[in-house]
Amino acid sequence: MKNFLLLKKIQADYDCKAVNIIFQVLPPDVYAIVNHHKVAKEIWDRVKLLMQVTKLSLQEKECKLYDEFDKFTFVKGETLYQYYWRFAQLINNMNVINMSMRAVQVNTKFLNSRPTEWSKVVTDVKFARDLHTMNYDQLYSYVEQHKTHANKTRLMCE
Repeated sequence: MKNFLLLKKIQADYDCKAVNIIFQVLPPDVYAIVNHHKVAKEIWDRVKLLMQVTKLSLQEKECKLYDEFDKFTFVKGETLYQYYWRFAQLINNMNVINMSMRAVQVNTKFLNSRPTEWSKVVTDVKFARDLHTMNYDQLYSYVEQHKTHANKTRLMCE
């Protein structure tokens, strides 16, 4: 009987230590959900369940961002900088959840979503730059330097 009580005490001690370790690494919102459990296994089972839900919502976010990327286009009246800023925010949101796309896909999207008066500049960029190795920040700088040509084309078309 004495050995049984000693084992129970040791188990309770280890359980308490495990609970403390788990609680120290949990984000506050997860902690709030699982802090009423007393046994480490119960907490861990609940955390695993929560992580599965998070994984599903991560897939939903990924689908939403791919959709946004596919539909991304120039908004009439916005400046090149505003366009670049919106695109950078989209790519940053994708990077936050570890989505990866090839540089050529991102760069092609960045260039092809510009309005038609930019077509000569876009074509020049595609011939002058390697879209496989550059990033969209470098493309923005290059296009920014050559936007006067696009503005002249726009004025001629009006």
